[in-house]
Amino acid sequence: MTVQNILDYLQTFAPTYMKYDWDNVGLLCGSRQKEVKKILVALDPFMDVCQEAAAVGADLIVTHHPLIFRPCKAVTDDDHVGKSILFLLSHGIAAVNAHTNLDCAPGGVNDVLAKTLGLSDIEMIDPIGENYGLLRKGSIAPHSLETFMAHVKEKLGTPVLRYVDAGREVRCVAVGGGSCGDEFEAAYRAGCDTLVTADVKYNHFWDAKELGINLIDAGHYYTENPITAVLAEKLRTAFPEAEVILSAHKDCMQFF
Repeated sequence: MTVQNILDYLQTFAPTYMKYDWDNVGLLCGSRQKEVKKILVALDPFMDVCQEAAAVGADLIVTHHPLIFRPCKAVTDDDHVGKSILFLLSHGIAAVNAHTNLDCAPGGVNDVLAKTLGLSDIEMIDPIGENYGLLRKGSIAPHSLETFMAHVKEKLGTPVLRYVDAGREVRCVAVGGGSCGDEFEAAYRAGCDTLVTADVKYNHFWDAKELGINLIDAGHYYTENPITAVLAEKLRTAFPEAEVILSAHKDCMQFF
């Protein structure tokens, strides 16, 4: 089994054409011909994950976020991206990712987030293509916002929520893992009373309150990390000859 086999498999459920134009996905470090016996799956390709991969003897890391996001003019140890690339290369570890293509894919980040929150009748909001798009919406038994937020914290394991209360009972919820705070208008148009996402800007909270939709910021890591266990299980099923390890990587953000 090679890195190329992994890339081909990712195309079956998160094909590259589903990504946003600005995104960077696929093989970002290493050789397509490299033999793969052990895979580490993580949300991020940061140095802690690279070191973990080396410690467990992984040949490949498969992550959601890309190792290289902005164009690189040089690969040196002067910055954290260069350090990670050099570390991986020195240990013979390849790096593959599926980012916005996995966000938009059926069964991807946002379907998993919706299911993790216990939503039913899950639908896609504003499909980009015939069968893919970013946001999901679903139904839940009526909750007060306070009760629903306690549910979100418990299901995602997030230590804190930022939110704005638009005065609406929670029945129809939109989800967008990661930085989807500016999608509250699309969620409102789709008939949702609440959006769960992350990285919400100050003005988005005010705008959502004025529009009349509850807006919950549950943290970038916590809204996207549920996909890692699903991705690891997919790889185990598709490649039973390989050892697939779920990373111990955690969010570095703390609250005082």
